[in-house]
Amino acid sequence: MKLNTRSPKSGRIKIALLLSALCIIIPILLYTHNLVSELQNKQRETAALYARSLEYLANSNTAAGTDYTFIFDEIIGAIDFPVILTNGNDTEISTSKNIALDSTFSDDKRTTILFEMIKTMDEENKPILVTYQDSLVLQRVHYGESPLITELRWLPFIELSIAALFILVGYIGFSYIKRSEQSNIWVGMARETAHQLGTPLTSMMGWIELLKHQSESSPKILETVSEFEHDARRLTKVADRFSKIGSKPDLKEENVTELIKRSILYFEKRIPQMGKKVDISMNAGEAISAKVNSELFEWVVENLIKNALDAMEDGKGSISFALSKERGRTIIDVKDTGKGIDASYHKDIFRPGFSTKKRGWGLGLSLSKRIIETYHSGKLSVLKSAVGEGTTFRIVLKS
Repeated sequence: MKLNTRSPKSGRIKIALLLSALCIIIPILLYTHNLVSELQNKQRETAALYARSLEYLANSNTAAGTDYTFIFDEIIGAIDFPVILTNGNDTEISTSKNIALDSTFSDDKRTTILFEMIKTMDEENKPILVTYQDSLVLQRVHYGESPLITELRWLPFIELSIAALFILVGYIGFSYIKRSEQSNIWVGMARETAHQLGTPLTSMMGWIELLKHQSESSPKILETVSEFEHDARRLTKVADRFSKIGSKPDLKEENVTELIKRSILYFEKRIPQMGKKVDISMNAGEAISAKVNSELFEWVVENLIKNALDAMEDGKGSISFALSKERGRTIIDVKDTGKGIDASYHKDIFRPGFSTKKRGWGLGLSLSKRIIETYHSGKLSVLKSAVGEGTTFRIVLKS
């Protein structure tokens, strides 16, 4: 059994891209983390120096005003992170720096907000104690992160978000280009097929008309010519279907029940010639209609029947069509008793080139899905399938 899956090369490329992305992301995160750690150490040292300065002043016998201006200008002035100074018992706030509060706030409200900020600061950094003669706690220095450290913490996530956005846009763009290329291949192949079939078919129809006139006296020859004509008209119909690929088909309100019956009748005459015993039935209480292109829709039905027949390896089984109307939609379930499809391949079966048959291009279901979803704005999917239990395809059309 042939089983076409995604190429190993494609998988290796995806893994390589993922590893490359990790090689870029991890160094950025590590560098930013180290940078933030260094800045935090510097900030901690500055806060400790501030506390030691206050402690020095509290314990010093130096005359008032001797070095105070220098210390507070050089140390306090260099602080760019929020600082709150409280008394030794954390019951009163002595001063605060780099904290912007609304000037209209009352003193009580300002105090409440500052004490709430102290709780947050203490969770981030342990407060530094200012002691007198290494025993009595005079003050506590509470401090938080500087705006620079906060911004640096967010920097890698912002960079990664921007990178992810570019990757997403690039992926969508390349996917669109890929789909466009595939679409052009479909259209080109279909129209070229229709063109190649057109010339010999025209010639065949002419020869058939000539043979009909010359064989009027021979019933057997006339019967043979009639079969040739039937096959030629069938080929003309196939060519006409291919010619519609790539152009916007005309959708008309059609009797879907009748179109399916026509396809069933076509296969019922040919199944015995395939050496198979397969019963094809349809469950439809009344005629159901929908907006479809009859030629293309019949093509989808035929592809689903062919797929079901190929799935019956022992040549026996049944295929059933169930039609219904639901919330303004026409629903068609096609159920077979074939070998079924493994759950991991339910999406792959619609991918061009995927096939589980010994002989097959893997285009029938892909083409059918394109016809239903692109040209009819409907949906074709695997409703239910399991190995050994058959498969049910569902077509949903707008009424």
